[in-house]
Amino acid sequence: MKKNIVKRQIVWGDLDSLGIVFYPHYYKWIDASGHMFFQSLNLALGDLWKERGIIFGLLETGCEYHLPGRYNEWIEIVTYIDDISDKGVVLRHDISRLSDKVLMVKGFEKRICLDVSNPLKFKAIAIPHDIRTILSDAQSYK
Repeated sequence: MKKNIVKRQIVWGDLDSLGIVFYPHYYKWIDASGHMFFQSLNLALGDLWKERGIIFGLLETGCEYHLPGRYNEWIEIVTYIDDISDKGVVLRHDISRLSDKVLMVKGFEKRICLDVSNPLKFKAIAIPHDIRTILSDAQSYK
């Protein structure tokens, strides 16, 4: 399975009043990591939109919190494909503390392939064959 790894430091602006990461930041980091994962497969979402009139829109997202993130810690976000269906893909995001690799957050994104060529009428479509092949190869990557 192909994985994309993003490393970042938790900064002051990421924290809530208790001094731990304010949970919406995890969703922001997961979304960005999902975009970077697609880019690592040469499937930049912005390019797919401009060149082919399709996007992988966010259908559902969620997180399980295991350990709070704290100021100045370095984390890594490991993104990989969990599942592919006819019209969608599920990405997993494991967020761990870099110093000891302890899992902090398990996140996911369920994305659906959308034809957005008509901005007034988006519709779910089957993932085009060439893109599905790239995603399938990434899921089974050794």
